[in-house]
Amino acid sequence: MISADLGHQLENFVTKLVETGRYNSKSEVLREGIRLVQEREARLTVLDQALARGIDDEDAKRTKPLADVVARLELRYQGAGRPTE
Repeated sequence: MISADLGHQLENFVTKLVETGRYNSKSEVLREGIRLVQEREARLTVLDQALARGIDDEDAKRTKPLADVVARLELRYQGAGRPTE
């Protein structure tokens, strides 16, 4: 069992969520909060892995200069999104 001191402000917020019927109990509010933290941490892990791959690619010289990439994209999408006359 976990006991947590949320402080006055957070405790009031949790109480208000329960009193207004948004949640059925304080425990339900806290479980939802922990689930949201888990989701955020999972997204941050994916981002960290992507950054590490990018750094590894740069270190191994598997990247191209930005100007080259932009020029290639401009050629590929020339006229895309422009209104037709």
